Amino acid sequence: MKKSFTIIIIFLFFTSSFSQNKLGNPEVDPIQIQKTFSDWSIYQSKKIMLSRDFTAFDFNSKEISKEVFLDQLANGNFIPIRLKSESSEYVYKLFKIQPKTDTSIKATINQIGFDAYKNFKMEGTAFPKFSFKDLNGNLVTNESMKGKIIVIKCWYIHCTPCIREFPQVNKLVEDYKDQKDILFISLAEDSPEQLKTFLARKPLSYSVIPDMKEYMNEALQLNSFPTHFIINKEGMISKVLPNFESLEVALAKESKL
Repeated sequence: MKKSFTIIIIFLFFTSSFSQNKLGNPEVDPIQIQKTFSDWSIYQSKKIMLSRDFTAFDFNSKEISKEVFLDQLANGNFIPIRLKSESSEYVYKLFKIQPKTDTSIKATINQIGFDAYKNFKMEGTAFPKFSFKDLNGNLVTNESMKGKIIVIKCWYIHCTPCIREFPQVNKLVEDYKDQKDILFISLAEDSPEQLKTFLARKPLSYSVIPDMKEYMNEALQLNSFPTHFIINKEGMISKVLPNFESLEVALAKESKL
């Protein structure tokens, strides 16, 4: 009996130590980073990757699920800060937004939290049914994509961030050109005529499907662009991602499964 009790104590000790190791110091001062919207915006764009897998802690340093973390960002009064870690693992903790902080910071955090929570809830669900033709007249359907990993980029020609990442996503297509079980498809809001004129100047290596505004608004309920989807070989949404950086990491992981 005494031996069993000792084993339990040792287990609890190591579990506690493991948790504490994850809880490193903040990368930046949580109060100082709230001084100006510009400081926060630069930090958030480079360091807060909510679509990635990460370990989350609440304001009281208690480990919580990603879902709870995102819900608190969307609806609470918290700012997310990445914690220092000896590994490449992402670890985030919630800190309170200060009373005198620019209200734009809270509004931005609530919005990115809302978008990330919505995307997270889509993961693990079936990608909505569709049957469309790309600019070359090829029919693309859920059935034709079965058994393949599908990378989908949602965009439109007047979306500056969407166009800015063209060189990166084109390179991604090149990097995976020998993996025949990975397909790259893009859904664009614009008409075939507009797209052909635009893509003659700014080539995109993805297969491009035009006139997708209604489908993206209603079936996918998108409100931010670009948005990337990774669909697994069973037709389920594996990841929903807001930028190329997150897409690159997630696709590398999915392609090895």
